Amino acid sequence: MPQHTREIHLAARPVGEPKPSDFRLVEVDLPDPGPSELLVRNTWMSVDPYMRGRMNAARSYAAPYEVGEPLYGGAIGEVLATGDERFAVGDVVLHQAGWREHAVVSARAASVVETGGAPVQYALGALGMPGLTAYTGLQLASLREGDVVFVSGAAGAVGSMAAQLAKLRGNTVIGSAGTPTKVASLRDELGLDAAFDYHDGPVAELLARAAPDGIDVYFDNVGGEHLEAAIGAMRDYGRIAVCGSISGYNATEPPPGPRNMSLVVGKRLTLRGFIVLDHDDLRPEFVREAGPALADGRIVVRETVRDGLEAAPQALIDLLRGENVGKMLVRLG
Repeated sequence: MPQHTREIHLAARPVGEPKPSDFRLVEVDLPDPGPSELLVRNTWMSVDPYMRGRMNAARSYAAPYEVGEPLYGGAIGEVLATGDERFAVGDVVLHQAGWREHAVVSARAASVVETGGAPVQYALGALGMPGLTAYTGLQLASLREGDVVFVSGAAGAVGSMAAQLAKLRGNTVIGSAGTPTKVASLRDELGLDAAFDYHDGPVAELLARAAPDGIDVYFDNVGGEHLEAAIGAMRDYGRIAVCGSISGYNATEPPPGPRNMSLVVGKRLTLRGFIVLDHDDLRPEFVREAGPALADGRIVVRETVRDGLEAAPQALIDLLRGENVGKMLVRLG
């Protein structure tokens, strides 16, 4: 019989910061799964910065969300019914039909969750897309032991993993964050060599104090003033992995670019933008490196958890405001 459930739909395209009225909680009835389909009861859903870009009409590397349709993203759930013999009722699977309590998903788009005994939600965070993003960026930046590494947004899901992976490889790591509590966590819990609150002054000055001899690698989650400061602090032949630019995601006008791009030539810098979807081949080596470090506590995992589907829109709004520590998750059941 059809499954009665609830979904979050995009009610309107945001102008600037998303508002609760840009989302709508909708009740629907789902059909029984057909051949090669699964009915899943979601237990965890991911909230990620990239979701803000998909709320706009413009196409980028992924299609935008459609007004009047459910949002989607990474989720974990229990199989309630299956039309594919590769899956059994009770299997816990990872898929992309988040923002809803139940979903009918293609079996091809689902995989059984394996976290090696770690909490299942790690498949959405430290052992999932954010962790792989962090690993990929460091690989593309040709990280070498002894580098001085700057990670912006280092208290977030991706930044915290990038900072800790760089530290484990024998590097000096500096992080920025948006509150004194986050800065203290970066130093005291994650073991970074230095950290600063970017509200405390011009980022270029704060970074110069933390890294007076310059930096070799910058992992960019923020863009804007952070990117300009990093270019200024780079040593010759420095490398920048550009993961995101959350500082401009809610902007209504194009934010100004770095004013010191001429230094890219003089310092012979390398700037590499990347999308983690292009680098799934790195997943096995990422798991080999990060898995043991997570298991024995050398990598610390921080999560911000909200409960209930109705909390998901505010969770995204708060994420874009920087009110999360570590991975932002919504627990559905």
